[in-house]
Amino acid sequence: MRATQKLHEIGQSLWLDNITRGLLTSGTLRRYIQEFSVTGLTSNPTIFDHAIKNSHDYDDAIQQKLKAGKSGETLFFELAIEDLRQAADLFRPIHDLTNGVDGWVSLEVSPLLAHDTSATLAAAKALHARAERPNLFIKIPGTKEGLPAIEEAIFAGVPINVTLLFSSAQYIAAAEAYLRGIERRIIAGLNPAVGSVASLFVSRWDVAVMEKTSAELHNQLGIAIAGQVYKSYRSLLDSPRWQRILNAGARSQRLLWASTGTKDPKASDTLYIRALAAPFTVNTMPETTLKALADHGDIGGTLPADAHVSDEVLARFTKAGIDFDVLGAQLLDEGAKSFGKSWKDLMECIASKSKTLKAA
Repeated sequence: MRATQKLHEIGQSLWLDNITRGLLTSGTLRRYIQEFSVTGLTSNPTIFDHAIKNSHDYDDAIQQKLKAGKSGETLFFELAIEDLRQAADLFRPIHDLTNGVDGWVSLEVSPLLAHDTSATLAAAKALHARAERPNLFIKIPGTKEGLPAIEEAIFAGVPINVTLLFSSAQYIAAAEAYLRGIERRIIAGLNPAVGSVASLFVSRWDVAVMEKTSAELHNQLGIAIAGQVYKSYRSLLDSPRWQRILNAGARSQRLLWASTGTKDPKASDTLYIRALAAPFTVNTMPETTLKALADHGDIGGTLPADAHVSDEVLARFTKAGIDFDVLGAQLLDEGAKSFGKSWKDLMECIASKSKTLKAA
């Protein structure tokens, strides 16, 4: 049995952190679903930037949209929604079979809105309405300004993938925003079954401390932080507050492991996948990691819910002078800025490609 299937057997959803038109038209994504137990997909501006820049798969569609007077952000979202509709349709049987637990795809609002609550909420509602697919998440970052937008979007019935979370405190804040939105729907007599995932970015912790710690601590911090967050997740699921919304017909917001591609060339290429095997979670991984997992990956035990091992590891990092609160806030801020830069790169890519195609 492949390691990808083993993850499925223990109750973890395996999602692909990639989308290109070529993946769709070549049948590759369909094959990943059938052979590698892939049950969902995430996207981001960097993924689309590379897909458009490094292929001709979008040229015809871009030319048609240019003729229709489309450009920039408007043109991009039309391309992205076309791709994600196709992907959503491939995952729709899984979505229906699991009663909405699995089979999701994700589309991000403009990262330039990360610190604008009202604009983020308006964009989330508009994009979800345009996509016209029940199994499409809108990604909103877990920034201070993003949290009220998440609550309002959930209350409005828009499924949300909360992105750019790095710490237990940030995760809990995102989960509580989701809870408030659901509780308000229950009070208003609305259907509380609105899907959501909370995405914790793992490997960026290890990149951030690589030059600040000794070799024996390398590639351990991200997993330890994830263990701490998993403990918070399990505690929330067992809390009376969460049980009340489940009793009213809501579904649980699932914890998602993001940024799970190994960045250290000296470490295992499936490091974070093996360490973060846990039931009722999602692991979204780059295509190279997915292939490595299917080819030679190995899944041992599951992530413990008590975080005892994580606490011991974190104590060693504290002794080494790492302040998790400060670094977690820094990673969130840097992540938002990085996503903003990726968005600007994507818009430049669209403009450059449009100019080239017009000249041709």
